[in-house]
Amino acid sequence: MKRFTAWRRRPWAGYAVVLVALATIGVVYAGFSPKADTAEASNSAAAAQDMANGKQLFNQNCSSCHGLNAQGTKDAKGKQIAPSLIGVGAASVDFQVSTGRMPAMNPGAQMPRKRPVEVFRNPKNISDVAAYIQSLGGGPTIPAPEQVDPAKGDVALGGKLFRTNCAQCHNFAGSGGALTGGKYAPPLDESTPTQIYEAMLTGPYAMPLFNDTTLTPADKRAIIAYVVQTREEPNPGGNGLGRIGPVAEGVAGWTVGMGLLVLAAMWITARKPKKLKKQHD
Repeated sequence: MKRFTAWRRRPWAGYAVVLVALATIGVVYAGFSPKADTAEASNSAAAAQDMANGKQLFNQNCSSCHGLNAQGTKDAKGKQIAPSLIGVGAASVDFQVSTGRMPAMNPGAQMPRKRPVEVFRNPKNISDVAAYIQSLGGGPTIPAPEQVDPAKGDVALGGKLFRTNCAQCHNFAGSGGALTGGKYAPPLDESTPTQIYEAMLTGPYAMPLFNDTTLTPADKRAIIAYVVQTREEPNPGGNGLGRIGPVAEGVAGWTVGMGLLVLAAMWITARKPKKLKKQHD
C-alpha cells in the first residue's frame, strides 16, 4: 500500500493514469464499433462506385447534347439544343429516362414515351445517372415508395384535385389530349405511380410544375390513387373510346351506322329485280 501511495505521488503518475484510461476507452470502443465502421466504409465505397458509374453513363449517352458538364448546348445561332441539367434534380432524370423520352434521337417539340434504350432498362443505371445529376446542383429527389403508394391515397380527394388541375389537358380519365405547338398531354395508362409523382414535381414539357406548396405530398398521392383506380375500371361497353363521354360514342355510332346504311343502299340499288331483268331480255 505504501509503495502504491509513493508511486501515485510521483510527477509522471498522473500522465500514466490518463494514458491507461485512454487506451482502455479505445479498446472498448473498438470492440463495440468495428461492424458499424466497416458498414459505413462499405456504403461510402459503394456510393462512390455508383457515382462513377452514373458519370460514365452520362458521358456516353447524354453529354453529346447536354454537354460534358451538363451545362446544356446551343447551336451556332445561339438556339438552345439541349437544356442545362444543373439543378433539375434526380426526379426529372428518372422520369425522362425511365419513360424512354431520353436519350432522344430526334429532338422535337415533345418527346414521346417509348421503351428505354437498352442500357437504361436496368433500373440501377437510371438511379446512378440520377444520383450523378443530383450531385451537380441538387433539385427534386426521387419520391420514396410510401409517397406514391396508391393504397394510402384518398381517391375522392384525388378525383377532385385531378378534375381541378389536370383534366383540362389529360381528360378526366387520364386519356390525354392535344395541345398547341406540336405538344400534347400524354395518356396516363402506362405511367407508374412514381412517374406520375415525378411529373407533378418537375413539370416536364408543357405541364405546369406542382411543387409541395401548390400540391402537398398527400395531395399528389391522392391524385395517384384516383388515376390508378380510374384506369383500372373496366369498360362495360367494350372499347372506351378515350372515355370522353357520349360525344365520342355518338360520333362512333353515327359514323358506323350511316356507313352501314350507305353500303346497304348501294348493295340494294346495284341489283336488278329478276322480273324486270326477264322482261328486258
